[in-house]
Amino acid sequence: MQLIILLWPAFVLAILLVYIHAIFGVEIIKRGVIFTDLAIGQIAAIGMALSVAFLGGAYQTPLTLLFATFAALLITWATKRVQNVEAFIGLLYALGISSIMLILAKSAEGMELFSKLSAADILFTSEQDLLLDASIYIPISLVMFFVYPRTKGLLKELLFFIMLAFTVTSSVQSAGVLVVFALLIAPAYAAIIQKRFPLLAFAWVFGMLSIIVALFVSYHFDLPTGYTIIFITILAALLSTLS
Repeated sequence: MQLIILLWPAFVLAILLVYIHAIFGVEIIKRGVIFTDLAIGQIAAIGMALSVAFLGGAYQTPLTLLFATFAALLITWATKRVQNVEAFIGLLYALGISSIMLILAKSAEGMELFSKLSAADILFTSEQDLLLDASIYIPISLVMFFVYPRTKGLLKELLFFIMLAFTVTSSVQSAGVLVVFALLIAPAYAAIIQKRFPLLAFAWVFGMLSIIVALFVSYHFDLPTGYTIIFITILAALLSTLS
């Protein structure tokens, strides 16, 4: 009982993370641009790195959103104008990760900060952080359910990537780039390869079970929470292909 009281914000945040990222993940796999979220997340993390390295952590959210939106607009343009767009997105990801390493190179805690940007510890999420993330994810999901299907053409592309940028801005700060990638792709992939249940419902259940197991494992064995989430979620998705 004490464990539940202590960790309930982390569990609710985990469920929210799965809820919002599965919506985008199914669409991303259908589009065949798997690294889109990873590239946007990595570019968004440049804003976090600049904030930490040069501004003492100030303006972190505006800078993260600025870089995420820039990446989203660039990818929207690339999907219409660039050949081999997946290669372009991969290069964008590599540019992001190298930029972060250069920004943090002079910091005594550079590698520790880089690890946090890749996979943060959500185990002791505060109620305030949870409410902030919920206030972002729930309106975005409503847009994706009720507005996005009614749009067409460039507006539809732009809306998709901008909503993804807003989502990634919040989730990269809460969970880290690699956790975002795992939660976007693994549940959606497991849902798409099965044929018995509705895609989104399956992705939600699969992701929620995986991430809750990961939180318990992380807590009981004192393992890094972010990397435990990545390992268990991706392993479960890979094992599901064998069933």
